[in-house]
Amino acid sequence: MIRNVVATGAMALSVPAVVGAQFKKPENTNLPGDSGAAAKGFVDILTGIMQWLLAIVGILAVIAFVIAGILYLTSAGDEEQIGRAKKAMIYAIVGVIVALLGMIVLNVVENMLRGEGEFTE
Repeated sequence: MIRNVVATGAMALSVPAVVGAQFKKPENTNLPGDSGAAAKGFVDILTGIMQWLLAIVGILAVIAFVIAGILYLTSAGDEEQIGRAKKAMIYAIVGVIVALLGMIVLNVVENMLRGEGEFTE
């Protein structure tokens, strides 16, 4: 009896009309092949992927910086622990700098590929 109720409920939830799913394709999603928006090219897709990756690197670098600060605060005068915390802090700072430089390089290359910016004639 309970199996029948569960099976009936599962079938009812799988019917799109019952769960109110969309039957119409979303418009203006800015995805490749979207008829409502300008078609995205390879440069747009690559730029989007690189921006996500650089954002993740930047977030991880900030988290590493916070962890290095906690290591430094909890070292309690242990010189080895202080040295490890300082090294982790330097690496975190380098990570933030790399993420920021990556964003700058990405924007410059994108502008060069599109032929935009002040440096083109």
